Amino acid sequence: MRLTSATAGNTSDQAAGADGPRPVDGRSGPAESDRTAAPSGGFLARATFLSALLSVAGSLLGLGRDQALARLFGAGAGTDAFLVAWTLPEIASTLLIEDGMAFVLVPAFSVALARRAAGSAAPDPVRALVAASLPRLCLVFAALAAVFAAGAPVLVGVLAPGLPDPSLAVACTRLTATCVLSFGLAGYCSAALRAHRSYLAPGAIYVAYNTAIIAAMLVLSRHWGVRSAALGVALGGCLMVAMQAPSLWRRLAERPVRPAAAGDGDAERRLTLALVSAVLLFALCRQSQVLIERHFASELPAGAISHLNYAQKIGQLPMSLALMLCVVTFPVLAQAIARGDTRRARDRIERDLVMVTGIALLGGAAITACAPQIVQLLFQRGAFTAEDTAATAAVLRVYTLGLLGHTLVGALARSYFSEGRTTWYPTGVMAVGMVTTAVLGAWAVGPWGACGIAAANSVGITLSALLLLRGLGRGGVAVRVRRIVAELAKPVGAAVGAAGAGFVCVQPFGSPPAAVTAGCLGVTVAYLLLAWVLDAAGARSLAPFAFLTLRRSLTRRHSHGR
Repeated sequence: MRLTSATAGNTSDQAAGADGPRPVDGRSGPAESDRTAAPSGGFLARATFLSALLSVAGSLLGLGRDQALARLFGAGAGTDAFLVAWTLPEIASTLLIEDGMAFVLVPAFSVALARRAAGSAAPDPVRALVAASLPRLCLVFAALAAVFAAGAPVLVGVLAPGLPDPSLAVACTRLTATCVLSFGLAGYCSAALRAHRSYLAPGAIYVAYNTAIIAAMLVLSRHWGVRSAALGVALGGCLMVAMQAPSLWRRLAERPVRPAAAGDGDAERRLTLALVSAVLLFALCRQSQVLIERHFASELPAGAISHLNYAQKIGQLPMSLALMLCVVTFPVLAQAIARGDTRRARDRIERDLVMVTGIALLGGAAITACAPQIVQLLFQRGAFTAEDTAATAAVLRVYTLGLLGHTLVGALARSYFSEGRTTWYPTGVMAVGMVTTAVLGAWAVGPWGACGIAAANSVGITLSALLLLRGLGRGGVAVRVRRIVAELAKPVGAAVGAAGAGFVCVQPFGSPPAAVTAGCLGVTVAYLLLAWVLDAAGARSLAPFAFLTLRRSLTRRHSHGR
């Protein structure tokens, strides 16, 4: 089985990297059987490696985007205005790409693919699902984009009532409002392609998105100021769709349409209003922490919103990399449940939780040990001053306290929604975390400023993660919660010790590159040693996983060479 690609304009399966020959007689062929059968470990390794590689590329470009923003506009009132407008793309990416659309559509497409592979009567379940859902969603996305653009003054007033110059934020918001439509379409394409086990095009969307923002700022910043970044957001959203549309079109054209038959509407009916509402409210509650932060930070001196934003962008890197595994395995999990294989689904959930925790905590320990040096290395140039570095580093270290909570919420949510049924428990849990964050933020912003806001964020998301973990064994997949908790405690202890070791390694070095290098090496060695001593499953599995990926890559190259 080969990882699928999105080579535009090539219609052959061999050139496009599909899983096998397409069925031409209306029945399930080898390709369809492969997409619904349990994938091999080698396929998951290659898919995760590709997704992680593209995620790293997108994250690096995201850092380049933030560096360009800091260098061109600093951390002042103009940047704060843009970041308020950037709230819409951040929420839209969570609701429509990363969480909301994926949680709803991946299970629905998994069921449609399973019915297609089983030789379901016409019409083709996959194409019927698209026909029933995509036009309606396009109308909803377009209407919401128009509403947000027209109501930009009201939206800015609610999000950041303390801005000294709201007109700039309003202008930027009207540009970024277009992302509601473009991100919605991009999220739809991503969910459909990943359900087909095609990961190249969905993984590359943030590369295109951040490239567009950087290019717009570099070319137009002299004349448009910070509005150039908002225009880049609008253009980047369009590129996200353009990158995925050809690949999705080829998937949908795999079978001819036949006359309708009774009983073929099951996959479409899975997209109920209750399910969509539960998923979107969950994602909105999760993303609301950013809204709460910016609301309180707008009352602080200019630059506070920017410090929170830069710290959050750095702090989320380990989580984003770790959750790439869940992005790859989510369609596998949903298809296992669609086939009724609950044991495989349970094992998949448990392995994923341990693995993502180990990766995220290793990154969090490195960030905690080297926070000032990392911020100085990445951002301290141009209009971004040493005072901005100190303030951002202080917030960053507080943020890392909630890194495990953010990672677990991202991984656990997929477990809840993988069955494709309506469940309100995750939404209620995230609402509890949201209220906790708001109450603690209102109390802490006075004495501790931006650091108090970040601490409230950490407490709220950690509480939500604990409640989600506690309720995990109540669904259709009987997950062994006590066993998971016992395993997660081991990398937590290793991360605490590794952060201390990294902090000691940083001290002799005055140069930021040397300090970051020494700190990361110290953290990595200490973390792996402590995790091995504590018998942490996540750390033990990192080496075999990397070895498997490397071995299969070398094997494929050798066979191609012959």
